[in-house]
Amino acid sequence: MSLGCPKALVDSERILTRLRAEGYEVAATYGKADLVIVNTCGFIDAAVDESLDAIGEALAENGKVIVTGCLGAQPQKILDRHPQVLKITGPQRYEEVMASVHEHLPPRHEPFLDLMPAQGVKLTPRHYAYLKISEGCNHRCSFCIIPSMRGDLVSRPIGEVLREAEHLVRAGVKEILVISQDTSAYGVDLKYAAQPWRGADRRTRFFDLAAALGELGVWVRLHYVYPYPHVDQVIDLMADGKVLPYLDIPFQHSNSRVLKLMKRPAAAENTLERIAAWRRTVPDITIRSTFIVGFPGETEAEFAELLDWLRVAQLDRVGCFEYSPVEGAAANALRQPPVPAEIKQERRARFMELSAEISAARLAQKVGRTMQVLIDRIDNGAAIARSSSDAPEIDGTVRIRGAKKLAVGDWAQVRITKAGAYDLEAQLLP
Repeated sequence: MSLGCPKALVDSERILTRLRAEGYEVAATYGKADLVIVNTCGFIDAAVDESLDAIGEALAENGKVIVTGCLGAQPQKILDRHPQVLKITGPQRYEEVMASVHEHLPPRHEPFLDLMPAQGVKLTPRHYAYLKISEGCNHRCSFCIIPSMRGDLVSRPIGEVLREAEHLVRAGVKEILVISQDTSAYGVDLKYAAQPWRGADRRTRFFDLAAALGELGVWVRLHYVYPYPHVDQVIDLMADGKVLPYLDIPFQHSNSRVLKLMKRPAAAENTLERIAAWRRTVPDITIRSTFIVGFPGETEAEFAELLDWLRVAQLDRVGCFEYSPVEGAAANALRQPPVPAEIKQERRARFMELSAEISAARLAQKVGRTMQVLIDRIDNGAAIARSSSDAPEIDGTVRIRGAKKLAVGDWAQVRITKAGAYDLEAQLLP
């Protein structure tokens, strides 16, 4: 069972790959399983509750449960609720997970059946995959406990990452989603060491990785990008069509005082000027972001500044969360007055109302345009697809009616016929 963000999903894929390589099979139900592994999330209170509930469900339905993932970094919190779990490990503790599986369910090795695809086991559909390029984070944002769970930044060597990407493409993947905790910082811990790939040295850094992935002939989507100055180089790759014109940047707020309280990296950047410059270079760029409202000490004037900033920024896709105190986060020690729950709720509602208006207006501009889309699923005779502006699970969709000949994973050329607040409808072109 895999909970949490795409980075946790990749961890689950790595565990599954190891298990399949040793002859274990994945069961579809608790009843058919000899053992259950729950990969948890522990980032915010709601995620902790979801993880604890999932562990409880697995124990009730099966009884033999191994817990791993971010919440595993706080074992007492799990043991207080579920003392009967077999083992608890933190995130990325693949060897500990495997050792526990071996202890409670020894493998029956069958060498003629244990043949693994080169890309390993994936939990995503065949046509897209997440590519995790690093673990951990060097930042110490005051609301976040990720570094205490996953440690400082540890980048994967660029050669290793690119070889995995090649395996994915050969296996039929048409979209690679690059993920990490801080994609822009990729390689800083390795001092940008170079490795050979396709006859040339490639440095372990953000731009070189994006440029190399752009040679694979698939969609390349960049997530968790902090707006450091060198990000501008990657915008040029988007202008050249090497990677998708899409940036996922967690701005979190716009007010300088709030950003300093959050200890956000690049807090001093003039983000509105940067966004305007990116759009001059790539007019069709899609910018997605997440924000926190109700951070301790946030005043009504500072929240109003955030709304004004959003009106100017005109971000295409946004998510908004009410601030939730997380055990162990530095923000708990801030000498700032907490924002009452009802005000946090009201601010989030106002923020999302404005963002929906902006999204609807920007999508309306796409009506009549022709675009390439990737089919994710078929639903009652309609194909549900995504454009270059849409990441799976978190962004909008393009609904194509009467697309009987299309299959999951197909490319299609469509003309946009209708726009809503978040989704589009389209007509299939011959």
